Amino acid sequence: MIVGEEELLVERAVKAVLAGASAGAGAGAGAAGGDSMAGADVHDVRASELAPGELAMLTSPSLFGGENVVVVRGAQEAGAAVATELANLAAAMPPEVVLVITHSGGAKNKSLLTALNAAGATRVDCPAVRRFGERMDFLRAEFTRAGRKADDGGMRALLDSVGTDLRDLAAACDQLASDTTGVINASVVARYWRGRAEATGFSVADRAIEGNLAQALAQLRWALAVGTAPVLITSALARGLRTLAQVGAASRGKSSAALTSELGLPLWMVDKARQQLRGWSPAGLARAHSAVALADAQVKGEAVSAGYALEHVISVIVECRTG
Repeated sequence: MIVGEEELLVERAVKAVLAGASAGAGAGAGAAGGDSMAGADVHDVRASELAPGELAMLTSPSLFGGENVVVVRGAQEAGAAVATELANLAAAMPPEVVLVITHSGGAKNKSLLTALNAAGATRVDCPAVRRFGERMDFLRAEFTRAGRKADDGGMRALLDSVGTDLRDLAAACDQLASDTTGVINASVVARYWRGRAEATGFSVADRAIEGNLAQALAQLRWALAVGTAPVLITSALARGLRTLAQVGAASRGKSSAALTSELGLPLWMVDKARQQLRGWSPAGLARAHSAVALADAQVKGEAVSAGYALEHVISVIVECRTG
């Protein structure tokens, strides 16, 4: 049973089981000169589309023998009769049948999970990846699988540029791993997602808030070079500092999940802000806010050079953090 709602991880878990079944079938077929899937009969169905009695037909022995693999997806949507059939099948599994059941993990049809567990099913958990730290761990694991290494700056830049969808992130990791050499850092990521201008302002803000002056200035120059409006960058700086102030003013004893409802912020943003708060004081945040307000007026026409105004405010923000 594969439990969870993270689609990419669920799909990978299903493929791993199918690969194991394929290898087993191939071992039997090899002596006869067949291919790797010879002897394996695979059925991939949605639980919501299964009619009562159909499961027995899918798991019946093939005329040609061999393993019978049945993948039932979305078991939380199974009707009562089909859920009972799945539980009964798991309790008395025919030796030639491999049964794979996916379930979102919610309350719906939860009794089926209990029955599968009691029947001795192997459980693979695929929980949703929502926290900033969990996404960083996912990226780190993806690069490790590809035999590559990325630093924290590179992985944060990847999140800023690509977004939070795991499929997009996995594809981006594959691309970077195959097309680059050396450690994957922020500058490497920037070369590949140069057109994602909507993300660059937040990338500048994150690096400045974290006290990394060199990377913040590099991101700023890249953002301006690809046409990001200066006002979008001051807006991202203001939003980043405002989020820090909101999270910093909240009770430290509360969990991130509790703060999401209290502050109206997504969980990943709360987690990221808590990490970025290290090194910040209320006085430093107040001074940084004032500097951003001044820079915002300057880039809207009060300064001769918007680029210089942005470089200056980034320097001030870094100084405010480090004291």
